[in-house]
This record gives sequence, C-alpha cells and structure tokens, in this order.
Amino acid sequence: MGREFKDKVREQFGRTADDYVRNRGFAATDDLVATERLLQPSSEDILLDVACGGGHTALYFAPKVRSVVASDLTMQMLKKAQEFVSEEGKVENVTFREADAEDLPFPAGAFTLLTCRIAPHHFPDVPRALREFYRVLRRGGRMVVIDTLLPDDPEIANFYQTMEKMRDPTHVQAFTRQQWVAMTEQAGFIVQSTQQFPKTHDFQEWARRAGLNREGIQRLNHYFMQAPAKVHDFFQIETFAGEVESYTDTKLLIYATRPDKK
Repeated sequence: MGREFKDKVREQFGRTADDYVRNRGFAATDDLVATERLLQPSSEDILLDVACGGGHTALYFAPKVRSVVASDLTMQMLKKAQEFVSEEGKVENVTFREADAEDLPFPAGAFTLLTCRIAPHHFPDVPRALREFYRVLRRGGRMVVIDTLLPDDPEIANFYQTMEKMRDPTHVQAFTRQQWVAMTEQAGFIVQSTQQFPKTHDFQEWARRAGLNREGIQRLNHYFMQAPAKVHDFFQIETFAGEVESYTDTKLLIYATRPDKK
C-alpha cells in the first residue's frame, strides 16, 4: 500500500472529519483517564499526538503539559481539530502539523510523551510507524497506543476484519494483544503494561460516521444479523425487529517506554 492508499485515507477522513470532531465517544473516556495516569504528564513534557483525528486527545492533555503537537495525515481533519480545540479548549499550547505516522517530519528525540489513539488500524505498516515513534521520543520517553483489539478466535477475528472493511475501506488490520506486544518490543520499546476497555457503539451512528449510504448500512446490518451465535455473544450485539442497535468491541491500551540507554 503506497501513495494511492494514503490518498484514499485523506479523501475518506477529509469527507467525514466533522463527524469525528463532534463524536463525544472520543472525548474524556476511561482510556484517556488511564493514559494520563500512566504517562503522568507534567509542565515540562512535550507531547506528540499522532493521527490526532478530531483533536480530543490533544485537547485533554494540553493543560497538563508544556506543549502538544497534534499531527494527522489529513489536512481537512487537522483544520477541524484546530477549530474544535480553539473553540472548546481555550488553550494556546497546541500546534497542528500534517504528518504521515510512518514518516514523521520531526527530529529524533523531539518529544517526551507520545499518544496514538484509535488510529493504527488505518496504517499500512504499523511496525514502521512504531519505529518512527521510537525515533522521535527521547530516551526515557513514555508512549501510549490505543486501538481496537483483534479477537484471538479466528472466526470472530475474520468477522471483525470483514465488517470493518465493509464499513470503512481504509481499515487495514487490527491486531491481537500478543501481536501488539511483539511489534512494540521489536521497535525497541519496553512494554510496561496493557489494559483493555470495552466500548459500545450505536450501530447507526457508527456506520454513518464512516460515510456509509443507506444501502451500505443495510448490507452491514445484514452481515451482523447473519453472524454466528458466538459472534453475537462476543460482541454483545443488540438487535430489535431485524435491526442492529449496538455492539461492543474492546480497545487495547499499550503503555511502553523508550529505554534510558541504548
């Protein structure tokens, strides 16, 4: 996947940027509180928020650190995030930078903290992105990455991958906990801990946020309804009169540090 795919990502999120900014599911939720507790931000820290989306993570941490750089591949998303942070946060220490997570335009060791939240499943090359995260963090730097957890059961994992691609063609791959730990360690980090958080999605809102039209939502609804019982049980799929009302997936938080020494 190269430039053509990333152009597709820019188009997708440029078109849906406003919906991501307005979605309060990305605001101050349990995973952000846990991230703060682990990172222990201070007024001396400089934080990079990779793939910042609507700016919710950047806004959450801005009052707690010296400065935040919010980066994203999509310029339209950055513009919406900047508007949101300006209107909601009354903070002046957030800057916005167009950036590819796999080729960050920042010098080595520029940041003491790094966050990347609910985005890596859109990255064509997650190991490469993690190596970039390692490069731009200074020694002793702390990082939290959060993304949707891929189930261990192959049949359930296949359902998840398929339905995400049906909803959003820029979805690439989710990973299991074991895969995340291995990739993070291979990039040079020390994995300190992992946590899991359930997240319930309103089906209609979740599908529309990705830009699906009525026919696309109907196809996705049918795919959910026809899923095996163990898939319904795993994702706690709630239905009424043949329509999916909600489902619950799991977010994985990885807390890792860059070693103090080589």
